[in-house]
Amino acid sequence: MRRANGVELSESERRTLEQWERGRRTPMRVALRARVVLLASQGKQNKEIAALLKLGRDTVGLWRRRFVEQRLAGIVKDAPRGGRRPTRRARMEAVIVEKTLHSRPEDATHWSTRTLAKALGVSRSMVQRVWKANGLKPHRVKTFKLSKDKQFVQKVQDVVGLYLNPPEHALVLCCDEKSQIQALDRTQPGLPIKKGRCGTMTHDYKRNGTTTLFAALELAEGKLIGTCMNRHRHQEWLKFLALIDAQTPSQLDLHLIVDNYATHKHPKVKAWLRRHPRFHVHFTPTSSSWLNLVERWFRTLTDKRIRRGVFKSVQDLIDTIMGFIQRHNEKPKPFIWTAKVDDILRKIGRARAALDKMATA
Repeated sequence: MRRANGVELSESERRTLEQWERGRRTPMRVALRARVVLLASQGKQNKEIAALLKLGRDTVGLWRRRFVEQRLAGIVKDAPRGGRRPTRRARMEAVIVEKTLHSRPEDATHWSTRTLAKALGVSRSMVQRVWKANGLKPHRVKTFKLSKDKQFVQKVQDVVGLYLNPPEHALVLCCDEKSQIQALDRTQPGLPIKKGRCGTMTHDYKRNGTTTLFAALELAEGKLIGTCMNRHRHQEWLKFLALIDAQTPSQLDLHLIVDNYATHKHPKVKAWLRRHPRFHVHFTPTSSSWLNLVERWFRTLTDKRIRRGVFKSVQDLIDTIMGFIQRHNEKPKPFIWTAKVDDILRKIGRARAALDKMATA
């Protein structure tokens, strides 16, 4: 009977193989091969090792032989696989990419793997592999809008300057309204989360009314001044400005970053600001809500308390919002602005160039 050659290990090889065999992060295939070599080093034959590890004798023989020939490197890397190269995919890849980028089906806005495969007479898996190799995801889309504000550069410089180099003896406040927050009550109770199952909510709901949150996020410490009102006209904005005036130290100037909503530019608002000279208003460019840091806080509020909340009344919704603000102010954490003006303008420039290219194509 033929007997496999013995395997002799150095001390360092044995330590390495034992680490691979026991390591939690070692790939399973490598741990199994290390076990084969370690058993072979104990004088066991392929038949015995195969029975112990429930492997085929040929598999055991392969890794014993690979180790003898290449030592540790031989069991870590797999040998190149044989077989015919995928020539059809190589021929069709350019066609699939071209079709994906520059055409669309008659009855849809974008291609799917199935519809494109049917149109080109190839398999769905081929389309899938080509898309993955070229980073194509026709089913996904991102929203964007470039500002057309004629004073875009000046306003960006003004607002970002406040973020990166705030004035002394002053507070910078990012202000805005989150309007039409709905008090939604589900028509049936949801099921709680449990092991192996996520929580559930009914898809339908009952509308119990709306409220508008007025908020001012203090830049340096991250504290928030907020209140809820039924509407968001200039009258409500004036009440909110008075609230800011009452809740901030009177000796400090206040720099308010706001958007271009008409309420913020109402004649009565301008008259009030003239009577309160410590207020300085800085407008963000049109279609540039991303420049106002309070919008980031609004997202936190929505994610944590509103989107999955159940509210029996508008007052229930208001109590929830005000409670969230109170807990936030107990341990405030500011948002740190890092983008520089030049970086923003370069990015906007690339986006405009891409749009111009699309328009002339």
